[in-house]
Amino acid sequence: MDASVVELKYALDTFYFLVMGAFVMWMAAGFAMLEAGLVRAKNTAEILTKNVSLYAIACIMYMLCGYNIMYPGDAAVSSLWPGISFMLGADNSAEAVMASKGETYYSTMADFFFQVVFVATAMSIVSGAVAERMKLWSFLAFAVVMTGFIYPLQGYWKWGGGFLDANGFLDFAGSGVVHLAGATAAFAGVLLLGARKGKYGKDGSINAIPGANLPLATLGTFILWLGWFGFNGGSELKVSDIGEANAVAMVFVNTNAAAAGGVIAALLTSRFMFGKADLTMALNGALAGLVAITAEPLTPTPGIATLIGIVGGVLVVFSILALDRIKIDDPVGAISVHGIVGMWGLLAVCLTNDEATITAQLMGLGTIFGFVFVTSAATWFVIKSTVGIRVSEEEEHIGVDVSECGVDAYPEFVVSGR
Repeated sequence: MDASVVELKYALDTFYFLVMGAFVMWMAAGFAMLEAGLVRAKNTAEILTKNVSLYAIACIMYMLCGYNIMYPGDAAVSSLWPGISFMLGADNSAEAVMASKGETYYSTMADFFFQVVFVATAMSIVSGAVAERMKLWSFLAFAVVMTGFIYPLQGYWKWGGGFLDANGFLDFAGSGVVHLAGATAAFAGVLLLGARKGKYGKDGSINAIPGANLPLATLGTFILWLGWFGFNGGSELKVSDIGEANAVAMVFVNTNAAAAGGVIAALLTSRFMFGKADLTMALNGALAGLVAITAEPLTPTPGIATLIGIVGGVLVVFSILALDRIKIDDPVGAISVHGIVGMWGLLAVCLTNDEATITAQLMGLGTIFGFVFVTSAATWFVIKSTVGIRVSEEEEHIGVDVSECGVDAYPEFVVSGR
């Protein structure tokens, strides 16, 4: 290949990778707005603090050790254990790129940037599920372990060339590696944390706790929908030839189609179940459709992608209701959206990808869930046993904005003493 062509393709694919990474970084704003809209006013500043802080922690921990754990290359000890090394190395030299004859087609630093925003996405899932009753610093301590060690290790098993990849497990952009992993970590935390005060009555009743700002939650959903084009589109890794450009276009179309199917399905399901069009279910339906298609957004037709999203939209409504019945309190529906529907997304790969097998998909699903649950539960337990994970009953009543951050997000609208 002509040197000028190699150089141009390298520059184009690197630029594409960086732009897609920026799209995914913008999902951090989407999660922040969605969660801020779905919690009560007295807990808004704290959840915003969590979201901006977890993003920063993810960036630092993944730079220190997470990226090297997840992508050890030839330094990997085995397909199960990648080994540990620290800090990022040098980027590709011009000589190495030219010598690869097109095989090295984007910057290593661009790859790091794209991968680090995925780590933050996984951690953002945890934030919403434990909202309104968890100690801020305990959450951030967990974020250090999750983003630096737990997430990268299970990510290595698939995307870093580990044993799941060798056994044929397929997960294009992370229905399992990112979304199921984040939801499982959240699930382990919620089990140890317990429900919000007043959520479940002694008589078995389930009491709705409405969010403070549904316009903000809707904005957050649209931001996430936009960011998902980078999430899935960027996972194609390159765009510099006709085949790859067409593939990226198909990924965009299918991602959008699945989200649309999820919205309509959740809206109709809520109308059937409650007799009303539930906005929060529609928002979660959009996210469910996006999660469902993330494991394989390339091989389906747009019609099949829509159907995959529709199933996700129905599943998320029933999952949210089912978790409430067993008193698993998830203020934003994160465990259902990213966990239950993430599982569906992994299994749905078998519908359109001829290389997928149900055995390999179940192996990946079970491995990610089992490993992340055990390691997260252990981490949460250590934090609970040392500094605690839950605020006091009085602090929860007043609101964690005051107890954890010392500021109200909406001071003009909060009555003194709550």
